[in-house]
Amino acid sequence: MNKIKVYLKDVYVELTTKVAWPTWKDLQSSAILVMIASIIFALVVFIMDFSFENVLKAIYTFLLGKENPGISE
Repeated sequence: MNKIKVYLKDVYVELTTKVAWPTWKDLQSSAILVMIASIIFALVVFIMDFSFENVLKAIYTFLLGKENPGISE
């Protein structure tokens, strides 16, 4: 039981005195950067998905001669 108390005390001391916590401004700028990167990544994935869908539809239409060759929409 004594080892657990010592461990928890050491953890508390480490977190309160030795860890360099970011400022509120740093957290905000990091969060904004993550949001912007996520939006850009989502747009890239959307464009790739839309492009592949249309290219494959065009290929299937050309090869099979049908407008909707069984691709669900």
